[in-house]
Amino acid sequence: MSAQQAACEGPTTSREQGAVVTIRDLTVSFATDAGPILAVDGVDLEVAPGEVLAVVGESGSGKTVTAKTILGLLPETATARGAVVLSNKEGTGGSDVVSLTRSQLRAVRGTDVAMVFQEPSAALNPVFTVGWQIVEGLRAHRRVRRAEGRRQAVDVLRRVGIPDPETAVDKYPHQFSGGQKQRIVIAMALVLDPGLIVADEPTTALDVTVQAEILDLLRRCRDEFGTAIVLITHNMGVVADLADRVAVMYQGKVVEQADVRSLFEDPQAEYTRALLDAVPRVGGGVVNAAARVEARADGWAEGEPVVVAQGLRIEYPGRFRKPAFVAVDGVDLSIRPGEVLGLVGESGSGKTTIGRAIGGLTPVTGGSLSVLGVEMRGAREREVRPVRPRIGFVFQDPASSFNPLLTIAECVAEPLVVHGRAADAGDARGRVDELLESVQLPRAYGDRYPHELSGGQRQRASLARALALDPELLVADEPTSALDVSVQARVLELFAELQRELGFACLFISHDLAVVDLLADRIAVLYRGRLVEEGTSAEVLGAPQHTYTKQLLASLPVPDPVLQAERREELAALRV
Repeated sequence: MSAQQAACEGPTTSREQGAVVTIRDLTVSFATDAGPILAVDGVDLEVAPGEVLAVVGESGSGKTVTAKTILGLLPETATARGAVVLSNKEGTGGSDVVSLTRSQLRAVRGTDVAMVFQEPSAALNPVFTVGWQIVEGLRAHRRVRRAEGRRQAVDVLRRVGIPDPETAVDKYPHQFSGGQKQRIVIAMALVLDPGLIVADEPTTALDVTVQAEILDLLRRCRDEFGTAIVLITHNMGVVADLADRVAVMYQGKVVEQADVRSLFEDPQAEYTRALLDAVPRVGGGVVNAAARVEARADGWAEGEPVVVAQGLRIEYPGRFRKPAFVAVDGVDLSIRPGEVLGLVGESGSGKTTIGRAIGGLTPVTGGSLSVLGVEMRGAREREVRPVRPRIGFVFQDPASSFNPLLTIAECVAEPLVVHGRAADAGDARGRVDELLESVQLPRAYGDRYPHELSGGQRQRASLARALALDPELLVADEPTSALDVSVQARVLELFAELQRELGFACLFISHDLAVVDLLADRIAVLYRGRLVEEGTSAEVLGAPQHTYTKQLLASLPVPDPVLQAERREELAALRV
């Protein structure tokens, strides 16, 4: 056992005397121009040493506000009442976070409790090396020499699985993948050996294979180092995979608490049952896909494909004496009129690159790519411009794809104005109102700004904007990955309904196989720029042939603790 490991396990024994954190009658409200808003209402929670407590619920349920209260990270507009008692390392007492001063809060952050944020790119400073940022936490709490700080930074990077930590310690955040950046954020949380880690949606933006690795790492933090974890998530598969106990929140209240097996086997609250019912499961769309394919077979036989790729190759030129990077290498695929093709694979597999190439946003360097009858390889801007109004885009993050200075109506009207279908947003308002109603948003929402809508409402507005020009082809790039399961279910249902009604073809890009299974007529699997498997849902998901497809399926957590434990063993066998 290393000295660092011993240091981590030593305090755990003393912490066994009581809970790591105890929350009693916590109430949090926010002051707004319209009056106070109650975000958390009388919450009682407790986390034991070495326990993983998952706090679940849809957006606005109060789970993140509750988690941030543990670290005293609420904004000045917030008022907290009740008690949040955090035990110290020695197990000799605790501090009520609600009543601590700023200097006292700085003393407990990092040592007694640390946080892993949802977006590692935003949590890491791009102008400092990751080693410097890890040592910064050490310097904030104790005097440490440069050599000793570097040694501890290298040690903690090794513990979280960063390759070649002696070199990695001197690299900058942009030199790491998304999964590696999340590991570095976890390393920053672990370096001072806190008794509790608060992980706020730590796997939301990660693909399923990287997500499985991060969950394994968090499990090691619990099992090897005795760290308690408060896991904030909307992914019920992640809950089944990692949690020991679950607290379900709804409208600021805890509506149910239970151990993980009891909650999944026999949920008591009606909201919990609705939450579990909304979770997409692999295999749920096989029958629907077969019926859709049979119903559309005649039309597909008659119509020309809207997208045909043959030997498609896309590479990014090298810089600073580095060779060119091949993102897509020899891909053959086609999309027929009215067909939904699900394109799956992990980050870096080339999914988004293909989507951008179809829209003429990324040049094709080899092979052939025909989109709506136009050859994109070597095409000039004047040849591509007439095709763009016939293609709609739905982006992963609607918050960043909308102009925050424009109202929702102005954002939705933008394609109509740009392509000369309307003189201005006012002229297009009638069409905009129709589009908002088609995606089940009230017309009045058109007068709101993007930040005034929830994530699910913004994604519906993004879908309305994509459909403004009645496109023949829609490119949807991870449109539901950041949404709660209940909101995701409603958006997917709406998407399927609109696709049946309007009949547009669609390239649906996702890393969530269960979501793709619900919508896609065919599924194509990308791995390192190559197409390794293609077929119907029954063929690809029911009887996968390629090892990578099997690994993707095994990496996808399912909302069943017993079954998930078996799948975890299956994934470990595939990795060997």
